[in-house]
Amino acid sequence: MDALSKLLAKNRDWASEVETSEPGFFSSLLRQQAPKYLWIGCADSRVPANELVGLRPGELFVHRNVANVVAHSDLNCLAVVQYAVDLLKVEHVIVVGHSGCGGVGAALRGLRIGIADAWIRHVADVLEKHAAWFDEVPEERRLDALCELNVVEQTLNVCRTGVVQDAWRRGQPLRVHGWVYGLHNGWLNDLEMTVGRPEDIERFHACAIASIRSRHTAPARVPEAAVETN
Repeated sequence: MDALSKLLAKNRDWASEVETSEPGFFSSLLRQQAPKYLWIGCADSRVPANELVGLRPGELFVHRNVANVVAHSDLNCLAVVQYAVDLLKVEHVIVVGHSGCGGVGAALRGLRIGIADAWIRHVADVLEKHAAWFDEVPEERRLDALCELNVVEQTLNVCRTGVVQDAWRRGQPLRVHGWVYGLHNGWLNDLEMTVGRPEDIERFHACAIASIRSRHTAPARVPEAAVETN
């Protein structure tokens, strides 16, 4: 049996197990799709959206791309956001990055990939935006620090879309969140970027950035001459 045939066989086994444990599950999916959450995450194969939060098919609307970027020029992403917010009436949009992200790493190291370079440029823009203090981050922490910064900035981009702004304007309950997933322990962590109305955007963005800086910036070293000796 070749590799693709094995995948099809595993699919049949999975479908059989689901239907046995919950008869009528698949027929119920035909009637409607009513997820409460939109997940905007990285395309990395190590970050399976539904599994990480323990949700079944139909409970999580998902958009994924390299480095979980939300670009205002990306009609694919914007169409997903609009469909989720305007038609499905999701209550939460969650931007999820992850530690050790290859796309973020490419931006950090200035690697040339090919056609993806233009896409990774969005992450490089995040790095440039915070370059004034990024040099203070120890080398071993820089990748994870940029992964977190990227999540916060992409969450900001979601908040600034016309779709989300219009939803808030008409009083639709909608909250936008920024999370990061740790590949080393399987935990999802809230980056303190949770926004539920336009007037809170800048405040929560500033708090999230300050928290990242505090977490990843090395403490200032006290000059030896300033240390008191007995």
